[in-house]
Amino acid sequence: MITFFTTAKPFEGHTGVIQRNALTSWKLLDPDVEVILFGDEAGAAEIASELGIRHEPQVSRNQFGKKRLDDMFASAQAMARHEILCYSNCDIILLPDFFQAVKRINNVYKNFLAIGTRWNSDISEMIDFSHPDWLSNLKEAVLRQNQPQDEWFIDYFAFSRGLYPEIPPLVVGPIYWDNWMVWKALQMDKKVLDISPVVIAVHQNHDYKHHAMGKQGMYGGEEAALNLKHAGGKEHLRCIGDATHVVLKNRIKKNFRRHWTKFDRAAPSLARFLRFRLWNPTFFFFLGITRPVRAALGLRSAATLARSKK
Repeated sequence: MITFFTTAKPFEGHTGVIQRNALTSWKLLDPDVEVILFGDEAGAAEIASELGIRHEPQVSRNQFGKKRLDDMFASAQAMARHEILCYSNCDIILLPDFFQAVKRINNVYKNFLAIGTRWNSDISEMIDFSHPDWLSNLKEAVLRQNQPQDEWFIDYFAFSRGLYPEIPPLVVGPIYWDNWMVWKALQMDKKVLDISPVVIAVHQNHDYKHHAMGKQGMYGGEEAALNLKHAGGKEHLRCIGDATHVVLKNRIKKNFRRHWTKFDRAAPSLARFLRFRLWNPTFFFFLGITRPVRAALGLRSAATLARSKK
């Protein structure tokens, strides 16, 4: 049903551990899952052979040596066995809840993009996927650490084949490319679905030693500026809160919270003030509408998100 594709860093040390965890988790989602690994990094061919996934060593790079998304997306959409594809960063563990959410969406829409929140977690060792309790143990550990990230961190994109016929020369690594992907789908008037309420996507925490400038080099500097330029500027960036629909346990509904997200982007200072007031337990107390107002705007704290997953 799904063809996953990704690219990786060298399979060495802790980075090798978390990438192996991620790739294995995707393979276990369904017997018919296809996984394509792009890039010729050290250990890529060996791990592809071990896990029985497709290895495509050749991929276009920019002047900084970063791998280009347009090449990977075009190649993946051309060679995939399935009509649904998913690009995911290679440090993301996806669980059966992800597969079920995408399956539900595909039963309703035939042209869509599904995205969601990631949950950061400290994982230092290989997961024993043969253990009968690996899934429950992992989810318990992730919820205990309680590190859901904000809506601008987007690490996986499940979409219908052909959704992205053209992509500018964005690259993986520096920021902004993920937010452009959301903007582009919205700009083409496609359904963009937030699956955060029903999916725990586990981002395995890691360092940034692979970049000469560390984390700063990924979030700023010349490479990030180049991605922003190719994206067309900040007006072409969107987040999970901009999704047209949200997937809940029993239904898929329109995402009215997107209007708040748009307002937040246009007037951030006023939005921060109102958000504080809406979360203040005394605000609107006499009207008795605090919770409905929160729900309508989709204002959820990290604690609320954590409770919803239990």
